Amino acid sequence: MKVNTATFMALYAWYSWPNVVLCFFGGFLIDRVFGIRLGTIIFSCFVCVGQVIFAMGAICNAFWLMEAGRFVFGIGGESLAVAQNAYAVSWFKGKELNLVFGLQLSMARIGSTVNMNIMGWIYSRVQGLLGSTGHRTLGLTLMIGGVTCIFSLICALILAYLDKRAEKILRKEQGKTGEVIKLTDVKDFSLSLWLIFIICVCYYAAVFPFIGLGKVFFIEKFRFSSQEASAINSIVYIISAPMSPLFGFLVDKLGRNIIWVMCAVVVTLASHVMLAFTFWNPWIAMCMLGVAYSLLACALWPMVAFVVPEHQLGTAYGFMQSIQNLGLAIIAIAAGMILDSRGYLFLEVFFSACICLSLIAVVMLYFVNHLTGGDLNWSAKKREKLQKLAAAEKEI
Repeated sequence: MKVNTATFMALYAWYSWPNVVLCFFGGFLIDRVFGIRLGTIIFSCFVCVGQVIFAMGAICNAFWLMEAGRFVFGIGGESLAVAQNAYAVSWFKGKELNLVFGLQLSMARIGSTVNMNIMGWIYSRVQGLLGSTGHRTLGLTLMIGGVTCIFSLICALILAYLDKRAEKILRKEQGKTGEVIKLTDVKDFSLSLWLIFIICVCYYAAVFPFIGLGKVFFIEKFRFSSQEASAINSIVYIISAPMSPLFGFLVDKLGRNIIWVMCAVVVTLASHVMLAFTFWNPWIAMCMLGVAYSLLACALWPMVAFVVPEHQLGTAYGFMQSIQNLGLAIIAIAAGMILDSRGYLFLEVFFSACICLSLIAVVMLYFVNHLTGGDLNWSAKKREKLQKLAAAEKEI
């Protein structure tokens, strides 16, 4: 469609903009307004409609319409994830829940991997049928990709029926997110929590935008074919699919969350430096990035629950997702502008700088946690022992 990189990356930003606000209110809408069943169906419809608008924008060669489609898609996407988590919490408890969340993440990564590797093939087949390239071929390809969104909506309808049926048979309440959104809680957030937010924003800012631009990077720097570039660009998600549940189990058993996060950030920094300044086989760096990305997700997000009272968890996680989406929107646009004006070397230096900020925040978190007597770096055995003592004291 003859757009520059900055304009292309704006499509990622348009997905993130609505979620700067909606991350706060997605749980509230499901709990208090729609209910989990209707909420899931409504947000699935937003995803379907957004994808259709996005594809129609390509068919009509109207980039503004594609941006509108991404915005609508974003309204449904993140809130649908909240609804999915609410279903999981409603149906599974305890150790089962950890496995379910791990499998959810794995399935999402499998979907991303399939998308990266198959959409190019579909485009070539549509091109063969139409006998030409261009925006119409792209639009039809995106419309075919939208079939998965329709399948998601069908699953939401089936799940609503099954949940309604179980509610009658088991006499169980409809699932809720459990989130209580109070913006006034933000003023009570500890320094440790703010450092966790900084780690989250700076780390993911150097991962997701890089993957968005990675295919062309591997074609230009390493002279890969389009298919080879798609394969190596998707390896992060391929590794994440099986490793996320395994790392989740490992962190649960060993504890020491800050150390694991620090290891993940250091390995990610090493992978970006390798990609920026060497011509070593990029499969090495991308495999390192995949392992580190999986480890960080399993060690970082649970730490919020260790530093925030239970009644503030909804606000804390909502705020964390909100500033993550804000950071991704801004960084996506900045990355496109840097690539257009300076090239891939400067872009990799920029991503490395983001990871360095994340590393500084991890080191600060380690010392703040140590000086305040926090439990973020306790072993799992110590944490379990103290939790049992606390529970015993409450009973007394």
